[in-house]
Amino acid sequence: MALAQVRAATPDDVDEIIRIQSETWRAAYAEWLPEAALRQLTSPAARQAWAEAVTAGDGHHVLLATEGDWVVGFCAAAPADPDEPGVAAGQGQIVALLVEPRWGRRGHGRRLLGAAFEALAEDGAQGGLAWLPEQDVASRACYDRIGWDPDGMAARSTAGDASCASFGWPGRCGWTTGTPGAAPWRPTGSPTRADEIRDSS
Repeated sequence: MALAQVRAATPDDVDEIIRIQSETWRAAYAEWLPEAALRQLTSPAARQAWAEAVTAGDGHHVLLATEGDWVVGFCAAAPADPDEPGVAAGQGQIVALLVEPRWGRRGHGRRLLGAAFEALAEDGAQGGLAWLPEQDVASRACYDRIGWDPDGMAARSTAGDASCASFGWPGRCGWTTGTPGAAPWRPTGSPTRADEIRDSS
């Protein structure tokens, strides 16, 4: 079996990040996102945003999941904006967590989250937050399995001509004791600006 790992993204990985985001969103969200919004995922603006994201620094992280020679998913994490409603000072944010469907149920999502939690905690974050589309049942189940629960906060974001409600899912930055699959990942560098990635998604 090929070795599964997590590593920091580099500028050379931007094409793979864009491919994974585009293909995964088309598989998961095509029923409720317009084609115009999905096309934006591969636009020059999206490419520029990701190129800047992987070199942003200052507590921003873009991490890749690999299995053998394949890049199979990624996670973008950053400091949460304390000016947003319901966000406490010192929180980190999982901006994006995507694993290609064909590589699902192999632990890649958990490894990515573990690496992101550790990176955010090393930056001083005391907790974490993720905003998830209400229609995204699979992602909500993923966070539920690691002990994150909806906090009752809701926001409305616009993608193309469609709007979708998202829910805040807060939790601790770090695995709870005894969490299966926890690993001492120590990724370095390679971050992401939450506002840019959200706008380009």
